[in-house]
Amino acid sequence: MPLLPTEAVERKKLPIGTGVLKYFPLALAEVAKASVAGNKQHLDGQPLHWDRSKSTDDYDAMIRHALQLDDPDENGVSHVGAMMWRALAVGEKLLESRQNKVRAGKAAQREANILRDPNDQI
Repeated sequence: MPLLPTEAVERKKLPIGTGVLKYFPLALAEVAKASVAGNKQHLDGQPLHWDRSKSTDDYDAMIRHALQLDDPDENGVSHVGAMMWRALAVGEKLLESRQNKVRAGKAAQREANILRDPNDQI
């Protein structure tokens, strides 16, 4: 299942640039700051990447940051930036899980069709 639709008409219905990036430039810049700071904190010296083995409590961390929005920033990262980063992590994992379930369901259906005796009447 591709990330974006393969049909041009359908792709144009997903305005990532004008429908997301242009709407929230400050917020997304803050998420990028949180990403860099998190990489420095947990993976110092490594290229920027998401080590999911160190990101196991995203929902709880998101809530903790939400509760601290008015507190001073930590390590140069605002709580709002960290909260949004965690919200994106929660969303990404949830959508991946749903996508994997759909794929598994389609694979199971294909397997069932392959294994089904063509002489069986349904």
